[in-house]
Amino acid sequence: MSGIAIPAIETNAVIETILSRSAAKYYDPAATLSDDQIRELVRIGTAAPTSFHLQNWRFIAVRSPEAKAKLSPIAWSQPAITDAAVTFIVVGQLVDTSVIPDRLAPLVEAGVMPASMVQEWEKPARELYMAYPQRRRDEAVRTATFGAAAMMYAARSLGLGSTPMIGFDADAVHSEFGLGKEEVPVLLLSIGLERSGNWAQKPRRPVAEVLDFV
Repeated sequence: MSGIAIPAIETNAVIETILSRSAAKYYDPAATLSDDQIRELVRIGTAAPTSFHLQNWRFIAVRSPEAKAKLSPIAWSQPAITDAAVTFIVVGQLVDTSVIPDRLAPLVEAGVMPASMVQEWEKPARELYMAYPQRRRDEAVRTATFGAAAMMYAARSLGLGSTPMIGFDADAVHSEFGLGKEEVPVLLLSIGLERSGNWAQKPRRPVAEVLDFV
């Protein structure tokens, strides 16, 4: 049986953005981002996929000198925190399937899905997650990571650098920035205008080493 041939993958602006992104080390500390620019980065991040449309994330934009001074010592004093325009504390929220009706309500109102389908989503989601603490936490981490990745590539496309970081005291971040008991600080993400000295994207392992066809 013959299949439909999909055109060859050719480089475009999106692919070039992904292939050229690298973690920035050096930022221009004089460069700032406006409230609207920060909101737009988060809006783009929240377009990333989430399980059952849970949208179980939160973003804390650390950008004032006072907030940076509070975050820096509990994040290994990494220079990006003080030099970049903003560092997001990307928070994943443990899955709570009781929020699904509210999360899906805009889809119903827009005519994207029928109201009868809401329960069809909520019941299997509850069975999948609520009796399994590790699954609830795993999904929080996945959700936050998807959102952060979208923000990193958006930043690159806008001529900005980004630095994802897991070097921080999670308990201290949780306490100092008022996270809830159902919230997990998954990663820090600094974004700002780069200055000279940053490396280009480092070479990756060959595809042949990481891909299996079955």
